[in-house]
Amino acid sequence: MSAATSPSPDALIDKVRKLLAMAEGTSNPNEADAFSRKAAELIAEHRIRPEQLSAPTSGEMRVDEYELGRGAYVRGRLALLQVVADAHACQVVFQARQTGTVAFVAGFRSDLEAVGLLYHSLHSQASSRMGRERRATAAATQQWRRSFLFGYADQIRIMLDATMREATDRLHPASAALPALRARERRVEEYARQQFGRVVAARRPKAATPQGFVAGMEAASSADLGRPRVVGLRALGRGA
Repeated sequence: MSAATSPSPDALIDKVRKLLAMAEGTSNPNEADAFSRKAAELIAEHRIRPEQLSAPTSGEMRVDEYELGRGAYVRGRLALLQVVADAHACQVVFQARQTGTVAFVAGFRSDLEAVGLLYHSLHSQASSRMGRERRATAAATQQWRRSFLFGYADQIRIMLDATMREATDRLHPASAALPALRARERRVEEYARQQFGRVVAARRPKAATPQGFVAGMEAASSADLGRPRVVGLRALGRGA
């Protein structure tokens, strides 16, 4: 290949990353081997260093903001956003302002896009289910809905964790993708520390009531998680 038509270093690195991601995301061992083998050939041919695969290029990482509003449901919304962000290897902090609470999510651009899509979808599904529930008083209704949202978030966490473990178990321990994935997660952690600065622990939210919490877990068990590709190993299916 002539110098005039040779791909740029960034394009090569991006191609290797995509091959590794495809190897991680497929459940077909033959496909995984083929993708990993092609990635290894490119790494050897172009002498790509491991740190180049984990180091983000300009614009790959950013911080997204989420307006969580005010009132009783803020911490429940935050809990749901947190579990979705965790599944995509993103970091979350939040800040209480006079106009309401704002959450900040740091991560790679592609992961943040998946977080946004999944969070808004799940929040819409939960809100639709919550809105149909009424109790004897307005205060009792609010308390039930708040507890529902916490239970919903907790069940989503359980489902995403299970999906991640299943995907990890399908990978060969010697897969070249695993070190790159771990390095990628460390890069996000370092980026978040640089962007967020000093972070303090928030007060624990008030306890949820059992009835609403259990109802939220049951509703989340049939939630539509969609099928976005989550970073590295995490490909989501439909809750059962």
